[in-house]
Amino acid sequence: MVYVFFADGFEEIEALTVVDVLRRADIRTHMVGIHSMEVKGAHGIVVKMDQLLREITSLSDAMMLVLPGGMPGAKNLAASVELRNLLNEAHASDVYLAAICAAPTVLSEHGLLKGRRATCYPGFEQHMKDFVHVDVPVVHDGELITGKGAGAAMAFALKIVEVLKGHKVSENLATTMIVPNFQ
Repeated sequence: MVYVFFADGFEEIEALTVVDVLRRADIRTHMVGIHSMEVKGAHGIVVKMDQLLREITSLSDAMMLVLPGGMPGAKNLAASVELRNLLNEAHASDVYLAAICAAPTVLSEHGLLKGRRATCYPGFEQHMKDFVHVDVPVVHDGELITGKGAGAAMAFALKIVEVLKGHKVSENLATTMIVPNFQ
């Protein structure tokens, strides 16, 4: 199971691209509301969740936790004590963590990027600490995947598919979706 976490102000392209691509790859993916079953994105799009954060009682079925960016979405994710606890549990259990745009700041704030290579939306690296900034669209470092922003959402989602199901599945999906310049 992949859990994608939504807080008010999330970046719609980043969140929904990940959910769509993972479901196309037959990866069980749940949209999880931090506080409510309907969450409003940064551009006014309201999305109905599959479940609430408080309903996740175990990570035994979790393969990955995904944090979309957007503002104030990333700040709202960072403010959730329940999400912080879940991220720490996932990190300790070698469950993959993925964050895009402003959301890598959430991982940094909770000490989950120490010594790791990561990318983020330009300018947000100034709000992060103890990590190695890499200025590329997507960075995969062990159990961590980070993306630069909305324009990198497809590459970010396909990297998640590659990590969870292999390069061939990701490549085939990119081909059927007509993704240009897929590597």
